[in-house]
This record gives sequence, structure tokens and C-alpha cells, in this order.
Amino acid sequence: MEYSSDDEWAGHLVAFVRAGLEQGEQMRYFSDATEPDRVTRTLMDRGVDAAAAVRRGQLVVATADETYLAGGRFDPDMMVGLWHEAVAAAAAQGFRGLRAIGEMSWGGRDISGVGRLLEYELRIHHEVFERLPLRAWCFYDRRLLPRDDLSVLVGAHLKRSAAGSAGHGRRGLSAAPLTGPPGFRWAGSAGYESRRVVDSAAAALAASPVQEIILDLSGLDHLDVAALARIADAARRRPTGPPVRVLGAPPALHRMLRLFPELGAGLEVAEQ
Repeated sequence: MEYSSDDEWAGHLVAFVRAGLEQGEQMRYFSDATEPDRVTRTLMDRGVDAAAAVRRGQLVVATADETYLAGGRFDPDMMVGLWHEAVAAAAAQGFRGLRAIGEMSWGGRDISGVGRLLEYELRIHHEVFERLPLRAWCFYDRRLLPRDDLSVLVGAHLKRSAAGSAGHGRRGLSAAPLTGPPGFRWAGSAGYESRRVVDSAAAALAASPVQEIILDLSGLDHLDVAALARIADAARRRPTGPPVRVLGAPPALHRMLRLFPELGAGLEVAEQ
């Protein structure tokens, strides 16, 4: 979810929290640029009894330093585990599920592990949301994140605000989870200029714990040999399962595999 003003932030916050409280879910807010007290104060000012929700344990406001950045760095594996623990804790307290909001403005700062944020955003759909009674929104403040970084990160979400879905006219590579079987879709240009996105998307592919996974490349209009090498390396590093199924491979991929057949190890490439 993107926003550009304090009022827009408050509107998204109140609607999401109110719905969760009314449905008997626990609500967790992970703040970064926003002071924790301001979260509860804004809810109270707009008609949500946040104080009562805090007292009964239905609303928990923590900071990014206590969650995403615990230990002074960002670790996607740790954060995936935290979501599983948080959902289990909510159920143990008698709540019907968990809702969460995480402010992601820390993604624009020089923090250890921050380069793995896109990997994390790509992984959580299949590793968290498809498995748990959890609904979470990532809050992206357009005033605090570089435009191109924001476009890539927002594009990694299956569900996003209408303002974010246009991609801000960005050119380059985008990556997102598939809506059906586990996997990822790459679109745009996978070359030198998008090497950071390639690295993150390949890391998400390598780390995915699902046994059968698909890589849909039908949206690519450019793929260089370095990007293919990163895909091949990710396929070899996967912890389990059969070869990665590659759908919609561009002609360039087939040509490169004829020249460098070793890059096909771990891949099952559909015929053209």
C-alpha cells in the first residue's frame, strides 16, 4: 500500500485496523518512520478505541527495530519465521486470525541485509500468506523511498493499491509471485541494468521451500547470459524438488542453452 501524505496514511490505517478488530482478529503494527504513540492516537482520534484494544491484547504496536530489523539487520528467513510465530501466538490468545501492517521506509536506508528486501517480498506470498490466516499490508511512503526501488517492491505484491499498480512508468525488470501454482513471473528486461532485481528474484527462487516451482518468463523482452546464469545457479541451489519449470522462455534463452548447455542443469524448459 502506497501513500504520499499523513492523511492518506491515516485513512488506510483506520480502515484496515477497524475491520480486523470487528472480525475478532489480532492487529499488529510495525512502525518505522511513525512514532508508535502516533499510531494509537490516530486510531483514537478517528473513532477506533485503540486503548481498549491494546489492553485486551488485540492491538500490538511494535517497531521495525523489534521485528524486521531484530539483531540490527534484515533477514528474510527470520522474518518468515516471525510471521509463523505471530499467527500461532494470536490463535493461542483466542483471536480468529492476524492482521498486520509493516512500515517499509527502512528499505531506503543503509541497513545490513536491506538488499534482500525484494527477495523477501517475493517469498512471503507462497511461504506465508498461502499457508496462514494472515492478512498483511506493507506500507510504502512515497516520500521516503526512491521511485524506482518503490516501483519494483510494490510490483512484487499480488495485491496492491491502484496507485501502485501502474508501476510509475518504470522500465526494467519486474518480478512477482504467480497467482496459481507456486512460482514467479519475470517481465521486462533481465540484463545488466536490472542486475539487482535479477539477483533478488533468483535468490527468492533458490530459497523457496515448495517442491515444484514455475518460472514464467513470457513477459521478458530481453534476457542476457548473466541473468540466465543466475537462474541456473538458483535452480541448482534449491533445497528440494524436481527441476524448475521454465515457461514462456524467450528465443534468446534457447539459443544460449545451445551454446552453454551446462546452464540448463536444474531447469526444465518448455519447448517453443
